[in-house]
Amino acid sequence: MTSTLTISRLTKTFGGVRALSDVSLRVNPGERVALLGHNGAGKSTLMKVILGLIAPDSGDISVCGGAPGKAQARDRVAYLPENAAFHSALTGLEQVTYYMRLRRENPAGAMDLLARVGLADAAKRRIGTYSKGMRQRVGLAQALIGHPSLLVLDEPTSGLDPVSRRDFYELLDTLAAEGAAILLSSHALTEVEARTDRLLILSGGKLVAEGSMPDLRRDADLPVAININAVNGYASDIMAALPNAIRHNGALHLTCAQDEKLDTLARISKLQGKVADIDVVPPSLEDIYSHFSRRDGQ
Repeated sequence: MTSTLTISRLTKTFGGVRALSDVSLRVNPGERVALLGHNGAGKSTLMKVILGLIAPDSGDISVCGGAPGKAQARDRVAYLPENAAFHSALTGLEQVTYYMRLRRENPAGAMDLLARVGLADAAKRRIGTYSKGMRQRVGLAQALIGHPSLLVLDEPTSGLDPVSRRDFYELLDTLAAEGAAILLSSHALTEVEARTDRLLILSGGKLVAEGSMPDLRRDADLPVAININAVNGYASDIMAALPNAIRHNGALHLTCAQDEKLDTLARISKLQGKVADIDVVPPSLEDIYSHFSRRDGQ
């Protein structure tokens, strides 16, 4: 499969400080990839390089088969910044119509785009009356003009309420199913954990981890947490069988290494009749993100 975005050994320095150091990654058609990192990790610099706004010092980059910022890439790439700004006197429909004309697209499709992002009822209201979340959805409608092959989204759910966030990710699912490649930057780790295919973690300008959640869990090798609710009167028996267990908030809590999980569960299964319930909690994306960031000294 030919990748929509391919970056190899990319480096960018500002005033002697390396914002990006030897970064290599790819985003394939139909793939939803989350770009994670603390402030100053290099996410914004990487996005600017992809969009052709700044040039790297070294390395290779291909965007939709062309050089970043050139006509071939510009025609097929859409970008949504964290804080989308529009003319407050224009209606949502007028704003999207204007952008469609700039992209040489039929402006008759503006209402369909606004409906797709949930703004059909507000299309003829002035943007000055919109909430931040509504303005963000205007930006998303603008990003969808021309059926882009690559969407670069910077904190795209900023200002959206929970229902709008759900609708946004459902729209991303549809776009990916249609073949669009999606690269989104977000600090909302709980969201992207469940709604992306692959995760990239930047720290100090370096790509310190990448892969699916199972890949990252395996690489981080963090312990698994197990919470056990005992049948009344049997907590002491369970603790005797599982010496590492501790009492916590009325339940028994223990941790084990990833490769010990099945053996630990087998030991618990022998306590049938004494165990009321069990909850296995694998490392979250927040745990994994913190692990790799700390490993790089951040």
